[in-house]
Amino acid sequence: MTTTTAEEIDLADNGPAARDVLKTGRKDMTSHTSILGLDRDQLKNILREELKVPEKQLRMRISQIWRWTYAFGALNFEDMSDLSKDMRNELARRFSTARPEIVTEQISEDGTRKWLLRLPSIDGEPAPEIETVYIPEADRGTLCISSQVGCTLNCTFCHTGTQKLVRNLTPGEIVGQIMLARDRLGDWPGADAEITSGLPSSERKITNIVLMGMGEPLYNFDNVKTAMSLACDGDGLSYSKRRVTLSTSGVVPEIARWGEEAGTMLAISLHAVNDKLRDILVPINKKYPIKELLDACRDYPGLSNAKRITFEYVMLKGVNDSAHDAKALVRLLAGIPAKINLIPFNPWPGTPLECSDWETIEKFAEIVNKAGYASPVRTPRGRDIMAACGQLKSMSERERASTRRERQKQTEAAENTENTENKVD
Repeated sequence: MTTTTAEEIDLADNGPAARDVLKTGRKDMTSHTSILGLDRDQLKNILREELKVPEKQLRMRISQIWRWTYAFGALNFEDMSDLSKDMRNELARRFSTARPEIVTEQISEDGTRKWLLRLPSIDGEPAPEIETVYIPEADRGTLCISSQVGCTLNCTFCHTGTQKLVRNLTPGEIVGQIMLARDRLGDWPGADAEITSGLPSSERKITNIVLMGMGEPLYNFDNVKTAMSLACDGDGLSYSKRRVTLSTSGVVPEIARWGEEAGTMLAISLHAVNDKLRDILVPINKKYPIKELLDACRDYPGLSNAKRITFEYVMLKGVNDSAHDAKALVRLLAGIPAKINLIPFNPWPGTPLECSDWETIEKFAEIVNKAGYASPVRTPRGRDIMAACGQLKSMSERERASTRRERQKQTEAAENTENTENKVD
C-alpha cells in the first residue's frame, strides 16, 4: 500500500478548510425533518396537511420546491425565491434540506475524494457514519455511494464486511450523498469556477453513480429504489438509468425485481468460478449458488448487448487468478451479454490476502479478451486514503439495548445533578 500523502480536512480543525466544509457540508445538522428523499406524493401531503396550501396551488408549489431542491441544489428555503416569504419561513421553521454531516474529507494523490459522513441518530443509537467516494477521470466522474451502515455479508476480501450491520440508510440519506458531493464539487448550475478547477472536463462533474459503497443495496431494496428514482428524475438530478449501476453480491430473489422496478445497470460481485471457493469469498453463495445467480442474470429484464451486466472479479494472489480460472470464467458466462471488471485486490489492515502480480492479471485479462469479453483492469484509485474498492469502513457499531439504556440513565442522572446544583446556586 502506498504511503498516505493525501490532503485531509478534519472538522475538529477550526481553520479555513473546516469553515469551508461547514459552509456546504452542513455540520450544523438541524433536528427538523429533511425533505430530501421525499417523493412528490409525500411532499404534496406535507404541503396540504401541514402548511395548508390550497389544492389549486399544490402542483405549482411542488414543482417549485422540487426544482430548487434537486435541479439547483438549494441549501436553504430562503434561496427559493419564487415562493412567498411566508411560505419560505414556514418551510424553514418545520423542515430542512440538510445533507449528511461531513466529518472528514480526504483527497488522494490521484484526485480521488473520500468523505466520512455522519448521519442522524435513530432511536437513541450513537450517530452512525458512512463513507462516500468520488473518482474523477478525464471524461467522467463516478460517485460511489453507500446503502447501509456496515454489512451482513462478510465477504472475505472486503473491509466493509468486517463491520457489523448497524442499519439501513433512508432514501434521503442515500440521495443526500449525491447532493453533498455535488455541493463539494461545485456540480450545480452556476457553480464557482474555482471549485470545479481540475475536475473532469465533462459538463457534469458527477456523470455516473454506482451503488458499490458500504452495504448490500438489495437488502435495502425499497429505500434504494426510492433514492434512485429521485436520482433519475428528469426534473431533478436527472441521471440516466444507464449511468446508474447497482452492484449486488447475489441476492437472487431481488435481481429480477430490481430490473423490473428500477431498470438501472447491474453489476455482480462474482470473484470465483466454483461454489467451493465462492462459499468462502462471498458467503451468500451458500444460500444462492453460482448457477442460481447466473440464471437470474440471464433473465435480467432488458438484458442485451446494449445493456450488459458487469461481473466484478477481484484478483487474489494464488486464490482465483490462474489461467484455469480465467477459462472457467469464460465458460460460466457463456450466453450472457457481459463485461468483466478485473479488480486488483486493495489491501486493508489485518487482511491475509494479497493482490495478484501484474503479469498474472494481464495473462488473465488476455484469456478473457480473446474469448470476446471486454475485460478492463480497474486501475486502483484512492488506495492511499483507503477509498479503493473493498476498503470502505466506518467506526460505527450498533449499541446493545442494555448499553443504550444505561447510557440514557447516566445522562438523565447528570442532568438531574446539574439542575439541583443550579437551584442551590
